[in-house]
Amino acid sequence: MSNGDIFTGEVIGTAILILFGAGVCAAVTLNHSKAKDSGWIVIAFGWGFGVMAGAYTAAPLSGAHLNPAVTVGVAVDTGDWDKVPLYILGQLIGAVIGAVLAWALYYAQFAANADEKNALPTLGVFATAPEIRNPVANLVTEIIATAALVLPLLAFGKVDGIGIGPVADGGGTVVLGSGISVLLVAFLVVGIGLSLGGPTGYAINPARDLGPRLAHALLPIPNKSTSDWGYAWVPVVGPLIGAVLAGLVFNAAF
Repeated sequence: MSNGDIFTGEVIGTAILILFGAGVCAAVTLNHSKAKDSGWIVIAFGWGFGVMAGAYTAAPLSGAHLNPAVTVGVAVDTGDWDKVPLYILGQLIGAVIGAVLAWALYYAQFAANADEKNALPTLGVFATAPEIRNPVANLVTEIIATAALVLPLLAFGKVDGIGIGPVADGGGTVVLGSGISVLLVAFLVVGIGLSLGGPTGYAINPARDLGPRLAHALLPIPNKSTSDWGYAWVPVVGPLIGAVLAGLVFNAAF
């Protein structure tokens, strides 16, 4: 895989992931949406399908990490850090693009929100926020939830007969496998959302939170209020710590 392929794949794949994810949050949150108030299960599956669509699209180009936590976890496992900055740069740019696309798709709903007597907050369409603001507890939640993503993802490659998980291609680049592998990871993300997402909204991906949060800050969204930068470090630092721990546990146990 060339550097250009990796960058292009991560930009496109992450943009698709965020388009689906921010899109389902907009669909459930905003007034004048046919999916208004359809609930947490819809959000969890929307994000899972976003993982599936983005990863299947990006896999031939970059191996479809789509998440700095996955990239870091794989690097801890393999010891190969050379392409980590390239992966993360592509993921962050793709996340911003995906958030802008979701805003454009729901432009009329965002505009209508400005005219509502009780305008709805819009940050939750783009980024996560805790139900109970406790930085230590929120950080621990993101660490555990991300480890619950990265450790199984690494361990999938040890399962005989299904051909999934991170494997090195001929050029030494770690990819996520093919075929059913992406589908299984997508369902893993759905499960994390349903089981572990309640406290903080399960960022489990620094790009997924930071990129759309930046888009929220820059876009002309009516009544958008704050982008909550005081909390923004938690969904970045927590997933990265969780990824490192998952990589270390994987190396020790397997």
